[in-house]
Amino acid sequence: MTTAALQTVLTVPQRFRGPVGVANGGWIAGAMAEALNGGRSAVEVTLHAPTPLETELRLEHLANSVSLSHGDQLLVEAIPVAEDLEGPGFVPFTDAAKAEAGFVGLKAHPFAECFACGMREPGDGLRIFPGPVAGTDLVAAGWRVPFTVTGDDGVPASIVGAVLDCITGWAHFGPGETALLGRLALQIHRPVLPGGRYSVVARPTGRDGRKMFGQSAIYEMDGTLVAAGRATWIAPR
Repeated sequence: MTTAALQTVLTVPQRFRGPVGVANGGWIAGAMAEALNGGRSAVEVTLHAPTPLETELRLEHLANSVSLSHGDQLLVEAIPVAEDLEGPGFVPFTDAAKAEAGFVGLKAHPFAECFACGMREPGDGLRIFPGPVAGTDLVAAGWRVPFTVTGDDGVPASIVGAVLDCITGWAHFGPGETALLGRLALQIHRPVLPGGRYSVVARPTGRDGRKMFGQSAIYEMDGTLVAAGRATWIAPR
């Protein structure tokens, strides 16, 4: 006996771009987590190919997985993960905000149009600019949540995914360096509040050839863990 897949349509608005012409990988990962289980338990999202913008894409639910396709091309897959994701370590909001002055992207940014970490207008992009935290291997930024990312049910998982994504890359990148997100596991422990202030923190956790690994989290002002991520980035050949 086979189980029929439940199909819906997903279209990524131009606003949520990462690299020029394609969707922000973290936004897609969060949207997939929302589709699978609301992001309440850990979800691992694998990006097989760049996701086009302003295009009707096929979102399919089958058993305990969700996939996103464009015609016959598989773009993204999401599966549940039987673990609780932890954060890399808390950085107080004031210290996280101060770290932004060291953001490498202020000198050379490979994805200046990125929704999460690009040099977009305030309220349009998230403008999360992680810089090194002195005396640690962490990078951090202060996130002041704009009301322009709030949906009917609060800040959606797609926005949380975008926040957890880019900072794990900047935990590795030096000036002029770049890579693309290949996989992101994420888990949302608590809701993100519109207008709230949060610390966004990441740590590099290793490299293997062209692959770079990182861990990220969003923390409330008192250090409570809000959401956590674990990413794999792939540098170009």
